[in-house]
Amino acid sequence: MKKHTLSVLVANESGVLARIAGLFSRRGFNIDSLSVGRTENDDVSRITLVVAGDDRELEQVTKQLHKLVVVHKISDLTDDEVVSRGLALIKVESSTKTRSEIMEIVDIFRAKIVDVSSDSVMIEITGDEDKINALEDLLKPYGIKELVRTGKIAMARGHK
Repeated sequence: MKKHTLSVLVANESGVLARIAGLFSRRGFNIDSLSVGRTENDDVSRITLVVAGDDRELEQVTKQLHKLVVVHKISDLTDDEVVSRGLALIKVESSTKTRSEIMEIVDIFRAKIVDVSSDSVMIEITGDEDKINALEDLLKPYGIKELVRTGKIAMARGHK
């Protein structure tokens, strides 16, 4: 199954996200990633979805989305040149013995330590899914206490 990245511009009003997610659910699509935020226009939000499915099925869902009055524009970014990012916050067990090792790993990934306590550090990382996964894998031996990740956000390069 091919993973598709969709950027959907919608009216910034309550209930829109539920209606769009419901459309995907009814068609049997699992949403792998979902991010929502307002755009440069306060009346418009951008929903970035990553879903797995074949092209024909996705085309049907896209046609149904276009019928919703709250949907302004749908862009399939799957085959476009895009800039995409995710964000993760990772809380890792840390002692005075391991803190410098963790800091070296964080530096290699150009991540940031955003909080420190006596027994843990919190790391912020942005990047593509592979980069975030690689940092997570390297930090597992130290003991990940908590982890939260955003969905993917993406924007087409150039004038699109």
